[in-house]
Amino acid sequence: MAKSRNTRRGRDADAAVAEAVDGGLARLVPDRDRPRAWTLLIDGAPQSHVDLDDPSYLSFEYQRRLGHVVDVASPPGKPLQVVHLGGGALTLARYVAATRPRSTQQVVERDAALVELVRRELPLDPGARIRVRSVDAREGLAKVPDGWADLVLADVFSGARTPAHLTSTEFLDEVRRALKPGGRYAANIADGPPLAYLRGQIATAAARFPELALIADPTVLRGRRFGNAVLVASDLPLPVPELTRRAASDPHPGRVEHGRALTDFTGGATPVADACAVASPAPPPSVFG
Repeated sequence: MAKSRNTRRGRDADAAVAEAVDGGLARLVPDRDRPRAWTLLIDGAPQSHVDLDDPSYLSFEYQRRLGHVVDVASPPGKPLQVVHLGGGALTLARYVAATRPRSTQQVVERDAALVELVRRELPLDPGARIRVRSVDAREGLAKVPDGWADLVLADVFSGARTPAHLTSTEFLDEVRRALKPGGRYAANIADGPPLAYLRGQIATAAARFPELALIADPTVLRGRRFGNAVLVASDLPLPVPELTRRAASDPHPGRVEHGRALTDFTGGATPVADACAVASPAPPPSVFG
């Protein structure tokens, strides 16, 4: 593995750390505006941002939207039991630990070399109750006890695409099994025009959960650019007004679709089963350039 580091310290002096991991070339790039903050990139694609001094700070738009789901999951500060499918730099696990102390979390991140890099360069709070498994997301989910999780958060990308076996009704059957009654599932979904993949994922979730909401930038929902949407699902009604308020007040305001409007947006798309599942579309080169 190749590694480079500049030993100078300080906001303008920290140099990137580069290291080969299972998923490609990982780079930890210092944030020049925040003294102990770093962005993780894999093969040039931004994956996570972490501020070691303030783990409650979420830089990426889609991570803030997932943070909103965490915030409204239960009364403020109440500990949660959370499963994270996809770890990256463990940004959301750190967020939960900071905002809801005594939470118990399981992170499933297949890339063991990435986990080792993150643990070494961006160490976790030793008091955080975070367990990391280096296995495939679906395999790790299968080991979660029935009805254990308050939240299952999915943010899994391989080569900037979500693997096909994490997009099906059979996968969501495992999610439902792991959730407590009334628990919530939230997934980061990346798509662009004509949004066929996103519509299919909404239809797939609707086949397994009666309550859905979608949070995204309006330009993404209108099919004008490639971007991220956060799909939220539960077997009980979701706090749509509160999610709407938080999305609207974000530095990059988002829109929340639910109910009939979300059904109409899905446009007759059908649920995806394992037998016909495909990976999410690759982002255009301009997204990261």
